Amino acid sequence: MQANPQPAAPDFASARFHMVESQIRPNKVRDLRILEAMGNLPREMFVPPTHAGIAYIDEDVQVMPGRYLLEPMVLARLLEEADIKAGDRVLDIAPATGYSTSVIASMAKDVVALESDPSCVQLAVKNLANLQIKNAELQLGPLAEGWSANAPYDVILINGGIEVLPSALLSQLAEGGRMMLVVRQFGPAHAAHKGEARLYEKIHGAMSHRALFDANVKLLPGFEAKKTFTF
Repeated sequence: MQANPQPAAPDFASARFHMVESQIRPNKVRDLRILEAMGNLPREMFVPPTHAGIAYIDEDVQVMPGRYLLEPMVLARLLEEADIKAGDRVLDIAPATGYSTSVIASMAKDVVALESDPSCVQLAVKNLANLQIKNAELQLGPLAEGWSANAPYDVILINGGIEVLPSALLSQLAEGGRMMLVVRQFGPAHAAHKGEARLYEKIHGAMSHRALFDANVKLLPGFEAKKTFTF
């Protein structure tokens, strides 16, 4: 009796290569630090085992209720535009299981990763420890309040779509600092449009922003606009 052949194990190294070469590099990402980090980090370890086979697709991947790993291209382009320096301090908001934090840690001096989900914090701490990342710390708290204890930050990244930008986050940005986010806007009858990735900068104490590219990412809980009634 012939044994049934076992399914081939996923080739994650090949998936990482194709993610970089097909999704990231062709989309205006030139920073070699980003390409190298995302080409080496095992993204599959940051998703549930049942989702490992889709860890490298060009979409957000759910890891917990309300928590997603950003689409690789969107994350890479936001980090490219952030222009992170080796001496920068970064606040990484809603990193879920720590993938974005791991990428940023390879570029910045240190990273504060803020999560409001205790299960995510546990998994992120474990993942960063397994990767021996020493310059990142996980904090548990409300996402919209930021983490003022370590402010100001040179860069703030929000991992998800937002409808409102809390003033608490703006106040934690250093002079010359950059905030990377995706704003979800709505059309007639509250029909959702694609989100817009933006770069906010603080120059001489004043905030300005510019649009970067379209990005359809999932709404991050806690950043919803208040619902209003119209007649």
